[in-house]
Amino acid sequence: MRFEQTIHQIEALVADEVVPGVSYAVIEGQQVTTKVLGYSELTPKLIPLEPGQLYDLASLTKVIGTTTLILRLLERGRLSLTTKVHSILPAFKDLRVTVLHLLTHTSGLEGYIPNRNQLAAPALKEALLTQLTVGPNFGKKVVYTDIGMLYLGWMLEVIYGKPIQDLIQSLVLTPLGMTESTFSPEASRAVPTELTTARGLIQGVVHDPKSYVLQNHSGAAGLFAPLDDVVRFAQFQLGQLKVAEAPVSQASVKGLYRDWTPAHLGRSLGWDLRFTADQTPLIYHTGFTGTFMILDRKRQTGLVVLSNRIHPTADNQTFLDRRTMIVDQFLAEDKA
Repeated sequence: MRFEQTIHQIEALVADEVVPGVSYAVIEGQQVTTKVLGYSELTPKLIPLEPGQLYDLASLTKVIGTTTLILRLLERGRLSLTTKVHSILPAFKDLRVTVLHLLTHTSGLEGYIPNRNQLAAPALKEALLTQLTVGPNFGKKVVYTDIGMLYLGWMLEVIYGKPIQDLIQSLVLTPLGMTESTFSPEASRAVPTELTTARGLIQGVVHDPKSYVLQNHSGAAGLFAPLDDVVRFAQFQLGQLKVAEAPVSQASVKGLYRDWTPAHLGRSLGWDLRFTADQTPLIYHTGFTGTFMILDRKRQTGLVVLSNRIHPTADNQTFLDRRTMIVDQFLAEDKA
């Protein structure tokens, strides 16, 4: 096993009580090693984690769904990287911000919306489009934000005339055979996330506050999926999964493995980048709830890790530190 130390570090997350439980997959060519261990829930009940349970993927929604659909429109000529956001979402008044800025988190969007999480969906959307400004980081710095992906989702809604989550379901999940993935899971099948004062135990509904308000109009979070389905998506990204009607071409997927920022800021379209010792680029993304995925198309390897690291509380810096160590270990072991 090439990734023995990586696996040891993932399983130590449970042994060291950094996360309640974890479901992971290591992809080495056609061989996929998976394991499920630990607990689904710690409080108010202690419940073992079972294979096939659905995770709140959080921001993995951005790359599985919204980014894939933007790539689809780019290759079909219905959008370009230089398309101005204002040309499709006229409520957003800045004339400089493009699709490329949103995809690479270089839009410089900033600002504060009072009582944001108490607004109804239409008011929240209007506020996000009209009350934020483009600051001095525009085009110069990667500042990760949900807002860009929300904008891209709304641009997709204008072009297709349907809610973004419906589009992801019909154009990405169904064609890829991700049959258990959904934006409206049965609560009993979902791994619980945070135990909060305001919302109680969050289970089977999206954790992210903005996506909770926006519901099926959020392309930033909201997707629930089991490990096997996320592995199918990873295999598609690696060029291993052939389907009758792919959501996007392999040429577009291949094109993700490079820096797309004009200022060489180390960001791809939708995805982050990591590099092995020989400077092979890998695409990488995380989710706030405790999910992450890293893929090496050149060596046909990948890692998918799903956890509920924010259960029972989101205050879990240890996980973030350990996640960095796991990714670094994977990169170190990712050799031919």
